[in-house]
Amino acid sequence: MVNGDLGAAGRPANPVADRADFGSEHTANLPEILARLGGSLAISTYQSGHVILVRAHGDSIDTHFARFDRPMGLAVDAARLVVGTRRELRELRNVPALAERLPGVPRADAVYALRHVQVTGDIDVHEIALAGEETFFVNTLFSCLARRSPAVSFEPVWRPRFVSALAPEDRCHLNGLALVDGRPRYLTALGATDTPQGWRERKRDGGVLIDCVADAIVASGLSMPHSPRWHDGRLWLLESGKGALSIVDPADGRVTEVARLPGFARGLAMVGRFAFVGLSMLREANAFTDIPVTEDGGTRTCGVHAVDLVAGRPVAFLRFSGRVQELFAVEAIVGARWPALVADDPALLDSTYALPEAALAEVRLTPPSATAD
Repeated sequence: MVNGDLGAAGRPANPVADRADFGSEHTANLPEILARLGGSLAISTYQSGHVILVRAHGDSIDTHFARFDRPMGLAVDAARLVVGTRRELRELRNVPALAERLPGVPRADAVYALRHVQVTGDIDVHEIALAGEETFFVNTLFSCLARRSPAVSFEPVWRPRFVSALAPEDRCHLNGLALVDGRPRYLTALGATDTPQGWRERKRDGGVLIDCVADAIVASGLSMPHSPRWHDGRLWLLESGKGALSIVDPADGRVTEVARLPGFARGLAMVGRFAFVGLSMLREANAFTDIPVTEDGGTRTCGVHAVDLVAGRPVAFLRFSGRVQELFAVEAIVGARWPALVADDPALLDSTYALPEAALAEVRLTPPSATAD
């Protein structure tokens, strides 16, 4: 077990990311936690327009920023990483051979390079989940669960019973998605409402957790619920309006709070005994007001807290400063301690060719001497 003192001063973590106004600090035990889990984190921040890789290097944390156009939903596994941006789904595939061409030490153990871009239109993509080669995502503008399809902007696969029609009106602010046994099962919405922006009327306690297989509401009266997850045989979620990580009993809807955190909780990755919870500062806009987290008078932070699920308390954090004030997704990249992204490097993308195994066996380059004059 790793013990962390959250009262201790943090240490700098790559304080000059790609600009002087992107900085962070972390507790001394966070690198050890990531190292023991054998992985890293990926975070999206639509507010500053970046996907951030959080990687442990010795006793320090490296934060690598990659620019995307308003990234929100984010999903990753060993083979691919998918980002929902302003009007696109951008898919990056792991091309391990690219590691030899990237500068820096240590050498990357996973390199996600841009391979596919699908234009969805500005549909406000929220959480994304990978199910084999399928990509499911929450289409918040149209109040539905959707599947990626190369032929159309999106393929609707389910919408809540209380939403009467597909319409680009954000009727219930559907947002979070959990898979169970590799298939979509639980979703969160900020209200069981069927009018444009109707969920705003009861942000404080109008949220619901829905079982899309049973087509039924599992729990109600939630404060801006988000990020449902099925982990270790239990159903978890965040109540963003309270800054709470909780367990929900799907049989009776009973909600049990596990930990309370200092900020608007959104984005959740669960690995082993740890939950990595994203926290955001509070906007003055309507969506972030009139909720419990604004009333306790505590100090707000933007970053990621590691919660020990056995102890039921936060034990480590990574805190951002400067321009990063809001996070959306937090995902664990299990098995890759030092991943890299190649999304906007023209030279690398121009000269990187990923071929089927059969075609690779036929590749033979002409020796340089044979073409010399």
